[in-house]
Amino acid sequence: MTIARDPLGAVLCVVGARPNFMKMAPLFRALQMQPGCPPPVLVHTGQHYDAEMSERFFEDLGMPVPDINLEVGSASHAVQTAEVMKRFEPVIDAYHPACVIVVGDVNSTLACSLVSVKKSVPVAHVEAGLRSFDRTMPEEINRVLTDQISDLLFTTEKDAERNLLHEGVPSERIRFVGNLMIDSLLEHLDRAVPPETTLRQGGHDQASSLTQSPFAVVTLHRPSNVDDPGKLRHILSILTDVSERLPVIWPVHPRTRANIDKFGLAPVLQSSRIFTLPPQGYLEMLGLMKSALCVLTDSGGIQEETTALGVPCLTLRENTERPITVTQGTNTRVGTDRNLILRTIDELMAGGGKRGQVPEFWDGNAAKRIGAHLSQWLRDRTRLPV
Repeated sequence: MTIARDPLGAVLCVVGARPNFMKMAPLFRALQMQPGCPPPVLVHTGQHYDAEMSERFFEDLGMPVPDINLEVGSASHAVQTAEVMKRFEPVIDAYHPACVIVVGDVNSTLACSLVSVKKSVPVAHVEAGLRSFDRTMPEEINRVLTDQISDLLFTTEKDAERNLLHEGVPSERIRFVGNLMIDSLLEHLDRAVPPETTLRQGGHDQASSLTQSPFAVVTLHRPSNVDDPGKLRHILSILTDVSERLPVIWPVHPRTRANIDKFGLAPVLQSSRIFTLPPQGYLEMLGLMKSALCVLTDSGGIQEETTALGVPCLTLRENTERPITVTQGTNTRVGTDRNLILRTIDELMAGGGKRGQVPEFWDGNAAKRIGAHLSQWLRDRTRLPV
């Protein structure tokens, strides 16, 4: 890892995992164009290190090659968080940044925030205030702790501000700006790869006929769903039942694929109507989602993307940190309740299902708002008396 020394006062923009990339891509460009804003520097922690799952997303989103890659790689939560902290501290020392921007709720988000505040560098947290109220989720711990130590908190929805105020965060630190994930989606929607192209490249020759009729898309990766053999077997059997109603297209996450093989569960997937694919790029996933009858997922970001697309989403979790996708959007929490999932699928096929509405400020302009707020906030800080 080589750390170049740039002029003092840069804004360090931290990404670590794929959802971070979609959020940072429009923000990085907005900061570059924001008058009076310090130069942004892109730091990739390497938390997601597989080329198929990281580099491809950078290309799809038009992001520059990171200025710094910490190359942390995979590890337990404790080891990964500690390693990011150890490798990020020299970056702070080299750049003396005006501030550090972190996004989302991954281990890199918390690790880089902790290093920054201990070095007296202000932290801006994008996507602050989201809560599942489930402390068994590692992401929930990352969210709560990052928000408590951040100096500036950018929210995607008004419920997030209420959460922060309830936790004692002063209102002057909070800015409601909208959703960066939707900035990326709207910017790239016209470039989405058609599903038949993705399927054909994945080895499914019947792609054209498959995509002429309704189909479901699946994503599945959370440890709570895929690390326990009994739970994973149960979910796979549900997907088999779903496939009897409509074809299922499933880009399989590496973690999930490894566990299917490890637990000997491949025979459970022997349905001729479940079409598995390797991990897909952003534009391929966008094409699959926007053309699907519905999406079954345990991802947080996909709950937001399907709401913006007007595509019904079945969330395979008992809770969500994005409740606005349920109350206003297209999302339905179904957990792993077989009867509820199949009943919801039947309702979708009969009547089209939940369509909802796009929440306030999910309009493609969140990055511009953040850039303007951040630039003004940094100017105001330089005028404060010492």
